[in-house]
Amino acid sequence: MSLQAPIPARPAPPRPRPGWSWHHPATRALVWQVLAVLCIAAALGWLVHNTQANMAARGIQSGWDFLGQTAGFDIGEQPIAFESTDTYWRAFLVGLLNTLRVAVAGVVLSTLLGALVGLGRFSRNLPVRALSRAYVELFRNVPLLVQLLVWYLLLVEYLPDASEAWNWREIVFLSKSGLVLPFPEHGAGGWHWSVPVPGGFAIEGGAALSPEFLAVLAGLTFYTAAFIAEVVRAGIAAVPRGQIEAAQSIGLSRRQTLWLVIGPQALRTMAPPLTNQYLNLTKNSSLAVAVGYPDLVSIANTSLNQTGRALECIAIVMAVYLCLSLMTAGLMALLHRSELARREPA
Repeated sequence: MSLQAPIPARPAPPRPRPGWSWHHPATRALVWQVLAVLCIAAALGWLVHNTQANMAARGIQSGWDFLGQTAGFDIGEQPIAFESTDTYWRAFLVGLLNTLRVAVAGVVLSTLLGALVGLGRFSRNLPVRALSRAYVELFRNVPLLVQLLVWYLLLVEYLPDASEAWNWREIVFLSKSGLVLPFPEHGAGGWHWSVPVPGGFAIEGGAALSPEFLAVLAGLTFYTAAFIAEVVRAGIAAVPRGQIEAAQSIGLSRRQTLWLVIGPQALRTMAPPLTNQYLNLTKNSSLAVAVGYPDLVSIANTSLNQTGRALECIAIVMAVYLCLSLMTAGLMALLHRSELARREPA
């Protein structure tokens, strides 16, 4: 029997690249997408032109020149220096910083509180489980606006006056005027702590948090924490039972099992819904106007009433909240991808 050498297989010819033919699906899809974008741009252009024409016909001023004009009003809470002689754009900047201040603090506090309540749902202690569930049902089902008003009422009606403020070790004071804390300041000799001191009718020194800020922060924190607690509970419950039993079989304690086994797996499930809750908290901060907190929406309302530039003021608010939402979603997506990459085996 004669043996023949195997015939080597011929390499497959290269696949031709699709040309710009109308019969190719990719070409048709690209053309329809371009046409859709052009139609949307044309519709928006017509809408803007028609709105401007109608406003001009009715004698309503439009344009962005008002941002450089003198605001003529004061702002109660100023993360940066602001006077009534400053411009409208600086007033909007103060409102934005006030919004960021309450939103960032709310995200941190609601995450901590929500994680504790969510873990409490799995406690072996029956009263802890019952209190955790009652907290979720109470704060999740009461409208946020009502909670803001309740917190504000408690702060301005039932707390003592500044002259009789509650204090903790004579350095932290709570009264109808707000919460006063020690705060580092930079002076001629360097950094030093400014410690609040009781005065005749007010607390002098330190950093003061107004009752409006405290009401908004408390409302956003307790409301959002109820939803985050459910996210934490669902994320932990999604971890397979076999993972927990395997951790216990190798001698891991309950805390080690939670930190090393349950937590990393639950975080992957919790990341998307947590992003939604952070977005909701940021947007819900616009309700701060109900208790007089000078956030972005409050500044926009004042500017609108004084200048009549309704379209421009509303556009600023929409653009700012859109940017904040996109930044929050992008940051959470980046953290989620980095966490997955860190925990994936090499």
